[in-house]
Amino acid sequence: MRRAPKEIVLKLSIMDFESIRKEYADRPLTSKDLAPHPIVQFERWMQDAVNAHIVEPNAMVLATADVKGAPSVRTILLKGFDDRGFVFYTNYSSAKAKEMEENPRVALMFLWLSLERQVKIKGIASKIPREESILYFKKRPLKTQLAAWASPQSEIIVSRWELEKRVEEIKQQFAQEPEIPMPPFWGGYRVKPELFEFWQGRPDRLHDRFVYQKGAADEWTIHRLAP
Repeated sequence: MRRAPKEIVLKLSIMDFESIRKEYADRPLTSKDLAPHPIVQFERWMQDAVNAHIVEPNAMVLATADVKGAPSVRTILLKGFDDRGFVFYTNYSSAKAKEMEENPRVALMFLWLSLERQVKIKGIASKIPREESILYFKKRPLKTQLAAWASPQSEIIVSRWELEKRVEEIKQQFAQEPEIPMPPFWGGYRVKPELFEFWQGRPDRLHDRFVYQKGAADEWTIHRLAP
């Protein structure tokens, strides 16, 4: 464990952040461009991101909050989506998993800078059936399967050596097995969306924003928002 010095002298940054500006292209997004269902619209934009060769287009920010309302945020990877929601996987003892157990209301955000696009999603997170998690786990590379067993995610560890040693121990433990089983403390979550916002950058900060809101009868209504 390393301790920070008691007193730190901060130097003013030489960068002038106020002058860092980017003028967005004139790529309008109108109501006529939008699909009636937000999942269809998301699929279109995700395909555009893949076609644009964006690095990890499925990277998304997951925002959670604990029972007291204290927020947390991190970047994770989307592993699947359909009309039921958005799926990702994690250790059930991780910080985000504990917070989702306390407060299942979460938010997701996808940012595709080269396309000047952003998608925000709000919804409810819940664990997916174990059978679905097992099917995905079997598709993971061997080293990531070992990592899922070895890492006490979000807990303090003494060193990286300790983590790598644990990986080797797990590797030996399952050396004679035909395949590595999925850990009982690991699996997937699905975020069932209640709100989508599609954002398209426009010149002069007059961006196009459209929100899909889910009604009581599971129908979606679309509204334009001021930038």
